[in-house]
Amino acid sequence: MQQFDQWFLQAIKAGIHEPNAMSLATIDEQNRPLLRTVLLKYYDQLGFVFFTNYESRKAQHIARNPAVSLLFPWVSLERQVIVQGRAEKISVAESLKYFISRPHDSQLGAWVSEQSSVISSRKVLMEKLHELKGKFQAGKVPLPSFWGGYRVVPQTIEFWQGGAARLHDRFLYAADEEFAWKIDRLSP
Repeated sequence: MQQFDQWFLQAIKAGIHEPNAMSLATIDEQNRPLLRTVLLKYYDQLGFVFFTNYESRKAQHIARNPAVSLLFPWVSLERQVIVQGRAEKISVAESLKYFISRPHDSQLGAWVSEQSSVISSRKVLMEKLHELKGKFQAGKVPLPSFWGGYRVVPQTIEFWQGGAARLHDRFLYAADEEFAWKIDRLSP
């Protein structure tokens, strides 16, 4: 995680747009991978945290198979970080702490979107947003019971650095049961 922290801070310093954007791969009910971009909201020694609707397609996939992969594609730095691990729901208290830090409209957005469900038009979303703005204008927006965070607990983390003549540097960190890391250099 120290290596990730160093690279993440360098990505921020380099001015990469949305350095916290990460591709999240899950497995659907037919064992097909599905990839989408989500935002890393924070990370710590335990893993990488993102937030979503617990009724979304990604959440349904995670409920069936919590094995996931993340990709941080910092192309302009000729770097990428690939994480393989297990997604676990974080506590309600941890989700609430993040939720109350969000802008008011983002809090409302969590209530508005029945993520991944089919809707007839954008107008449906806008009407629901207007309704909720009226409902919650006088008070704080409560944390929806169907919304919260996942922590991806890494089992492996690969650091890839582009190199001349396509002789890239690749280091694979693999965690054991005690969360001690074994580091191997991989051939490019």
